[in-house]
Amino acid sequence: MKDEFEFIDQIKPASHHQPSLVMGIGDDAAVYTSTQGMREVVCVDTMIEGVHFTKETLSPNQIGRKALAINVSDLAAMGAVPRFYLVSIAIPAVWEDEEVNDLYKGMQEVADRWKMDLIGGDTVSAKEALVITVTAIGQVEEGVSLYRSQAAPGDIVFVTGPVGSSAAGLELLLEKGRHASFNKSESELVLMHQQPEPQVEAGRLCAGTQARMSLNDISDGVASEASELAVASEVSITLQADKIPFHPALDEVVKGQEKKLAFAFNGGEDFQLIGTIEKTAFSSFLENALRAGIQIYPIGEVKEKAEHPVFIKDKDLIEPLQKGGFNHFKK
Repeated sequence: MKDEFEFIDQIKPASHHQPSLVMGIGDDAAVYTSTQGMREVVCVDTMIEGVHFTKETLSPNQIGRKALAINVSDLAAMGAVPRFYLVSIAIPAVWEDEEVNDLYKGMQEVADRWKMDLIGGDTVSAKEALVITVTAIGQVEEGVSLYRSQAAPGDIVFVTGPVGSSAAGLELLLEKGRHASFNKSESELVLMHQQPEPQVEAGRLCAGTQARMSLNDISDGVASEASELAVASEVSITLQADKIPFHPALDEVVKGQEKKLAFAFNGGEDFQLIGTIEKTAFSSFLENALRAGIQIYPIGEVKEKAEHPVFIKDKDLIEPLQKGGFNHFKK
């Protein structure tokens, strides 16, 4: 990159989606008006080249898409409507201008999908790896709370779609590289890793449900996310192995229930939602989801606090389910 300020002028949006935006990129800080009856929801995630992605598995465009999508998924888990985002990026000299522009185009594609506006950030140089940090801002109605701490014994545990697909796609990419030839089912799994879809509509459905719920997005695998719900709510969760939903492409590519469950429980980056809801409200919740074209799969039940936060029931055998998803500081 030859000139930081020229680059900022290139990525500065020519227009904006949100009418509440007063001042976007171009001053010391962005300014937008709050909406009466709504609460602001803010999240941030960092992606580091060589840790979260490489050019062997994702194109620059897909890196940008994922960088924003993982934040949109966090907003979805709070039932929020995405509004704005900010980007802080550290760019090494080995990255070409065209690659960086493609990265921002990827973010813009996701932003346009949800009518989000880029309102600021920071651009600096890096010695080796590209580092991108995205902050996303959304809004949710006052009174809506889908916090992890709200699960209670007797609640039904659900997910909003098939899980394990992203991990299977990553395994294919690591084995063959993104320029390899894949069959139809393999290509579907690869794309589900490269371009995950945040479940904003499902989050909004949950936000409008008049029942006690807890919600989490599946970024680190079902085992890890279920454990977070259980620990925060001081309960335990029992999942049923035969209820875990898999995409048809995963069934086609991976022959063996054990490996598919390993992808689902410990793979992560599916960015589906996992949640709990009062048993008496589940049937109406499911009916509303079906009318909205949203998939809901019951996969287990919340129980009293136990020695372990999460258990897996496979036929008549019940065992503790250890969380084995990605952990930055796990040796």
